[in-house]
Amino acid sequence: MSTMWQGCLPHTDYFEMRSGGGHDYGVWVTTPPRYDPAAAPAPVVYVLDGNWAVGMTAPLIVTQLDPMQSIQPYVQVSVGYAGEEAEHWERLRNRDLVPPGEPIAKEFIDAVEMGVDTGTMTRAQADAYLAELSDSRGDMFLNFLTDDLHPRIERDYGTAPSGHGLFGYSYGGLFSLYAWLTKNTFFESIGAGSPGIVNADSQVFARLEAMGDTLPDTKLHVTFNEQEILGDLAVYQNLTKNTATFLHSLTSRGGSVTSALMHETHVTGLQASFLSYLRTCRAQ
Repeated sequence: MSTMWQGCLPHTDYFEMRSGGGHDYGVWVTTPPRYDPAAAPAPVVYVLDGNWAVGMTAPLIVTQLDPMQSIQPYVQVSVGYAGEEAEHWERLRNRDLVPPGEPIAKEFIDAVEMGVDTGTMTRAQADAYLAELSDSRGDMFLNFLTDDLHPRIERDYGTAPSGHGLFGYSYGGLFSLYAWLTKNTFFESIGAGSPGIVNADSQVFARLEAMGDTLPDTKLHVTFNEQEILGDLAVYQNLTKNTATFLHSLTSRGGSVTSALMHETHVTGLQASFLSYLRTCRAQ
C-alpha cells in the first residue's frame, strides 16, 4: 500500500486475486498490533464489502489492546473489488453476496426506482444493479473465501488453523446467514448485520426449514437498527420484520444465537454492528 494509506490503515497489506470463477477481488489484510505468527498465530475474521467497510472496521483491530474489554487476537481480511470494478462494488456485491435463487422483493425494486427518481443513480446504473440479482452466486463467492483465498492467507500470514470468523452487513449479512445455513464448519463465529432478508420467501427460510431441528454449532450474532424499524422505508421495514421472524425460528429451536439492536440507520449501522459482533463472539 502507499505511504498515505499506511498512515490511515496501519499494519495493512493489499493485494489482488482472481477467483476460480474468473472474478477479480481486492483484499486488505490487517494484522494485530505486535503480531508474531511464529509465537501466537491468530485466526482470521473475514469482512465483506471491503471497498466500503475496511475504513470503518479495520481500525477496530486496536480493540485487542483495550484494557476494559479486550478482544481475542484476529487477523482481519477485508474483501472487495479491484481496479475499475471497485467503482461498481455496490452492483457487483449483488452477484457475490446474494444466495443463488434469491427472489427479488418488490420493495427492493421500489427502493432502486426511488434512487432513479431522486437522481442518486441513473437508469442504466439501476438496470445494471438489478441485473446482477438475476444470476446471484453466493455459493461461488463462499467457495472463493474458503477454498481460494484462505490458503493464501494461511500461508502468507501464518494464521491459526481454527477459530475463524465472518462478518457481513446488509446483503453481506444475508450472505453471512447463507454461510451459516450451509453448515460450513470453516467458521467458528458469524456476524450478520441487518441481513438483507427483504423478501419473506427468501432462500434462508427454505434452507432453515430443510435443516430441521439440527442447527449449526457455529455461533451466530445478528444485529439490526432502530431506524430501520421506526423509519418509513418499506424495504428496511421488511428487512427487520423478516430478520425478527428468522431469529424467532432459531431461538425456538435452541440455537446458539445472539442478537442486538443498534441505535443507527441502515447506512450508519455497519461499524456498530461489527463492534457488537466482536464483543459478543470474540471477547477475550
